[in-house]
Amino acid sequence: MKRFIVSACLLLLTTCALSGAPTGIESLLSREIIGPRLSQSEVENYVENHVPLMPAVKSAAEWDKLATQMRSDVLDFVVYRGEAAKWRYYAGKVEWLDTIEGGPGYSIRKLRYEVLPGMWTCALLYLPANITGKTPVHLAVNGHDANGKQSPYKQIRCAHLAKNGVISLNVEWFAMGQLRTPGFAHASMNQLDLCGTSGWGPFFLQMKRGLDILLALPNADPQRVAVSGLSGGGWGTITISSLDTRVTLCNPVAGYSSFRTRVRNHSDLGDSEQTPNDLAMWTDYAHMTAMLSPRAALITKNAKDNCCFASGHALQPLLDAAEPIYKLHGKEQLLRSHVNYDPGTHNFDQDNREAFYRIVRDVFFAGSHEFAAKENAAPSDVKTKEQLDVPLPADNLDFNKLALALAKTLPRDTATPWDTAMLKSKRAKLREIVRAKDYAVEAERAGAEEKDGVKAVFWRFKLAGEWTLPAVELSRGEAKSTVLLISDAGRKSVAAEAEKYLAAGQRVLAVDPYYFGESKIASRDWLFSLLLASVGDRPLGLQASQLGAVARWAHKQHGAPVALASVGPRASVVALVTGALEEKSIASVDTAQPLGSLKELIERNVAVSAQPEMFCFGLLEHFDMPQLRALVRK
Repeated sequence: MKRFIVSACLLLLTTCALSGAPTGIESLLSREIIGPRLSQSEVENYVENHVPLMPAVKSAAEWDKLATQMRSDVLDFVVYRGEAAKWRYYAGKVEWLDTIEGGPGYSIRKLRYEVLPGMWTCALLYLPANITGKTPVHLAVNGHDANGKQSPYKQIRCAHLAKNGVISLNVEWFAMGQLRTPGFAHASMNQLDLCGTSGWGPFFLQMKRGLDILLALPNADPQRVAVSGLSGGGWGTITISSLDTRVTLCNPVAGYSSFRTRVRNHSDLGDSEQTPNDLAMWTDYAHMTAMLSPRAALITKNAKDNCCFASGHALQPLLDAAEPIYKLHGKEQLLRSHVNYDPGTHNFDQDNREAFYRIVRDVFFAGSHEFAAKENAAPSDVKTKEQLDVPLPADNLDFNKLALALAKTLPRDTATPWDTAMLKSKRAKLREIVRAKDYAVEAERAGAEEKDGVKAVFWRFKLAGEWTLPAVELSRGEAKSTVLLISDAGRKSVAAEAEKYLAAGQRVLAVDPYYFGESKIASRDWLFSLLLASVGDRPLGLQASQLGAVARWAHKQHGAPVALASVGPRASVVALVTGALEEKSIASVDTAQPLGSLKELIERNVAVSAQPEMFCFGLLEHFDMPQLRALVRK
């Protein structure tokens, strides 16, 4: 009879495993505690509360002083960080290649230039025929269009300007056209951030170098310098135009909105280059729009934009920020806006282009009808990819190759073990890098249940009124110690690990910190992590701060430091950082399936979209896995 009961139990367990039916512990760990929406709502509220508002200023001089400071801060603390500081004044090579026939009234000269040492891009210079005297110049920046510089709407725009006396530089963009390679993927730029070098730097420098080339032309008029672009090119336009005052007229098309707008309109959440580390600590895109004053600007949005930055929600906050500043300068007439209704989708088609031509005519040509604001494109204005191809070096650096080169000598200090003073210094440095915080904890009991002799208490840990963590506390009988347990796949995946600790007489506190398990955002999750980093936080630091707060609570609750256990490579980094920072409340750290080295992320060309917390700015510059382990209390 006993043999039958045992066999029946084994059969039941096997059947449950094969059928995918949850065991008792799995069922307890899978209990919903905070629901699917709370984490996203908290991130939205947090970011919105940390994006700076437009300052109230009473004079143009007061604003100009603020704008100058913002430009300086962004350039110093966002663009030119780490190795990027060495690229700031680098006189990159420019190689002029052959000239091809454009069409009636213009020609096209091919060129390539260095963005930074070893990283080249390519471009096309549209030259009006019979140039005399000083001539307006125009930088055409790209968006997320696989065709890159060959995009017909971009070719037509550059050709029209050239036929009407404007020199135009059509620049390729990273990950588009001829630079469409995995190593140039925008989500790979964060590998540079991990190394302590600005991934934003190459994007800015590519545009800055383009302006340098244009303004070095003998006929370039430095008083008439325009930039325009669609989508990512619209982002490029507002970025270079707000930060580089050599630009005197710009037309960003459907390329950006305020960070505050993006928080509530998720179609606007930007990629890595649009949401760089710490940008919102110094400025917002609304401020950057105001920073265009007193120079000419046309802000274009599309009414039915099927991508992002639709006029209905994106345009007015930008105008609300910029219009008072233009008024202070007495230049209200130089700020224009345009809404496209036909086709109204994500475009820089004829209606949008002609709106751009009108402001170019009015500002650069004093309204003269010698500059045609009505477009008359010729079939020859659109060339094939082969016609526009520009040879690039076979060993051209991209984001991934550059990060690999930087990582070779990182971390800077690999010597361990450390004495007491050095341990203190290293922990302080780690805390600074991950932007750790000491959160106060309010523990809210969300229910209890018992299954198969295992008692479960469900907790909501509320941290400083900003974050809520779900946790399940499991125990079997009298527990002699506590294990804090996290996993890449969330707490519902750790039933086997929980059983191991329970069998050893330990209490298990299975937690889902930010971006894990029940705390993972359902849609566009990694883009919210970029937003967190842009307002000055670090997802890795948030996770470690959350776990540290729970560890302190458990320490106080049960009278002894806890053990911290993790499952998975991402969770291993979070666990080691937490253990390093919480030396009093965390007694040990045990990592299952850990990451071997942060360098693996670069070697495998992992995108920030896959593991956003792993690309914490400057972490690899100072710490790899051995150094993090050396900081954990033994």
